[in-house]
Amino acid sequence: MALGFVVNDVTTEQDNYTTIRLARRACARGHRVAIIGLGDFTYDATGCVRASACIPQRNDYADDADLLAELQGDDVTRERISVEELDVLMLRSDPAEELETRPWAPNSALLFAQLVAARHVIVLNDPTHLTDASNKTYFQHFPEELRPETCITLDPDEIKSFIAAHDGYGVIKPLQGSGGQSVFVVTPDSGANLNQMIDAVVRDGYAIAQEYLPRAADGDLRLLTLNGKPLQVDGTYACIRRYNDSGDARSNISAGGKYEAAVPDADALRLAEIAAPKLIRDGMYFAGLDIVGDRMMEINVDTPGGINMIEELTGVDFSGHIIEDLERKVRLRDQYDRTLGNVELAML
Repeated sequence: MALGFVVNDVTTEQDNYTTIRLARRACARGHRVAIIGLGDFTYDATGCVRASACIPQRNDYADDADLLAELQGDDVTRERISVEELDVLMLRSDPAEELETRPWAPNSALLFAQLVAARHVIVLNDPTHLTDASNKTYFQHFPEELRPETCITLDPDEIKSFIAAHDGYGVIKPLQGSGGQSVFVVTPDSGANLNQMIDAVVRDGYAIAQEYLPRAADGDLRLLTLNGKPLQVDGTYACIRRYNDSGDARSNISAGGKYEAAVPDADALRLAEIAAPKLIRDGMYFAGLDIVGDRMMEINVDTPGGINMIEELTGVDFSGHIIEDLERKVRLRDQYDRTLGNVELAML
């Protein structure tokens, strides 16, 4: 199997990223792997989508850091490949990282991905629907039953009214963002700081004001889904509880949060069941559900992460399971003479 991964930039990847873990597992199974940055695509004069890709040269990397050192080293092997000759292309870039310096990059890569999907490369998650999910308004298309009350606006007065209607409590965060950046928890004690919080968010664009869920003080669950269902291997769920005991309300790992293995409770599994039909319809093969109590705070369909942490906590080879599942999809595509559509293949 020839497997490509699209990342923001190979030079900014880190050895705790899920993408690197998946790439190493694919190498270990004998697959040809290509790592492609958002700015590495070319649509050439013959109508072929090509890319300047970093190609791992071994299948016996000691760990993720070993693979990453090769990819970021001076002697990395770069090849001009035909992206259309890949079997699978996994889209693993974070649009929020490109907002300031390369706002053109994420959507450009999605357009290239749409072209190769039309030529029977299995593209995951589905690039057409990922375009629709370019910011957090995508979440508002899921049933109200799973979402907290939300207001999306640029108007500070609207945000203040929303907070006041919720007894002075709420969460304010950017419409486009990730990793807990510029996320503020508002309480009745916030007082004059509320104006500063609002200014810090709306200066970069639309803001989300969201109902504060008291159980968030205990952290949240990150539950990974595959093919629209909770990812489970040998009876163990790919799920962690993220929390922060430093007084910072953000539980994101990238914001300094801690984590521990977790088993999703009945509320979490019910929310996953409610989210499944839209994930399936949109070809969102691999997603991360962020859950607090009986509500879902966000759905990450761009770069759902945490596989490496979950594997270290549980000893379960979730990444190997995902690579095996991709092998299965490639077999199905070929058995049906490439007549199945990308969304169908994404969720079979």
